[in-house]
Amino acid sequence: MEARIKERCIRLWMRLWMRFAGRKGFGRFATRMATWLAPPFYKRVRLASMNPRGYIAPSVRIDHPKLRTGKNAYLAENVQIIKIEGGEELEIHGHVHVHDNCRLLTGYGARAIIGEGTHIQLDCYLYACKSDILIGRAVEIAARCAFYSYDHGFAPGECIMHQPLKSKGPIVVGDGAWLGHGVTVLNGVEIGAGAVVGAGSVVIGDIPENAIAVGVPARVIRYRDDAAE
Repeated sequence: MEARIKERCIRLWMRLWMRFAGRKGFGRFATRMATWLAPPFYKRVRLASMNPRGYIAPSVRIDHPKLRTGKNAYLAENVQIIKIEGGEELEIHGHVHVHDNCRLLTGYGARAIIGEGTHIQLDCYLYACKSDILIGRAVEIAARCAFYSYDHGFAPGECIMHQPLKSKGPIVVGDGAWLGHGVTVLNGVEIGAGAVVGAGSVVIGDIPENAIAVGVPARVIRYRDDAAE
């Protein structure tokens, strides 16, 4: 009984402060107060459901005037959201979870869109430059995945650092896909809806819907229907 009373008091505390939570001024202070009694990591996700504006951890760093966040989105500790030269919109739709230490960036005419209900785990990088990164709904992205929608020129005779960026096209990830730990996705790639990409894979070509792909470079080894059989 005592434990239940304590848990109820903690929830009331969090709900009280989350009513006033926001990105600036008193809203930021209120967020910090709500976080004070909230256990770390996944148990803090519930804070996002207590305010339609969602939860943005006090340690989040936002330098992106074209950022748009949807209802009940969750941005965890030390997330960085950055716009560099020529960066376009960065849209985080409703009920998206972006966990600790992720970095989201747009630049050089590119935008990034993260669809409803997608989860991005720890230490992921999304760098949208030259071409867009478009992630669908309910996508599961495991820790330490990286998305790069651009590449460096590497023609001989000139330092790579001084060569212009280039891109083969946008990165597109379909609804309900799952990317395992440490997957790298390069420019010009489409990962179909419901596809699974195994941990540590490097995706340099398209992955069909409901395919299971692994390796460096990632290759389709079977389809989810085959696996079920």
